[in-house]
Amino acid sequence: MRIRDILRRKGDTVATVRPDATVRQLLAILAEHNIGAVVVSPDGASISGIVSERDVVRRLHDRGAGLLDRPVSDIMTAEVRSCAPGDRVEDLRLTMTEHRFRHVPVVEDGRLAGIVSIGDVVKSAIDELESEREHLVGYIQRAP
Repeated sequence: MRIRDILRRKGDTVATVRPDATVRQLLAILAEHNIGAVVVSPDGASISGIVSERDVVRRLHDRGAGLLDRPVSDIMTAEVRSCAPGDRVEDLRLTMTEHRFRHVPVVEDGRLAGIVSIGDVVKSAIDELESEREHLVGYIQRAP
């Protein structure tokens, strides 16, 4: 299975936030879309960083409530790992597990093309296992 298969099922819409938006504005976007991370982008196509709920919680603990009026660029992860639509889901699952991150932007032709979460990756693995199980059960039932 490829990343494009996940995007085909879930869609390619990506919530973004500008680097100069406040953390308070970021929280509104996370709540509005019921998501755990947002790609930081000045134009909705390029990637400046990524910021998650965890980033906000950790920085709030360190810096206090004044953080809410600071720009997202102060707390984002600037070195973002991305993947391509043609990448294998299994490879991405291993990378996400090894490096302990939960959201990966999908980039195609230098532009933001989607985002994949660890939940999307796990769901695809479960779907593949279920499909294999159905094929095996069908094979066994047809056997003489």
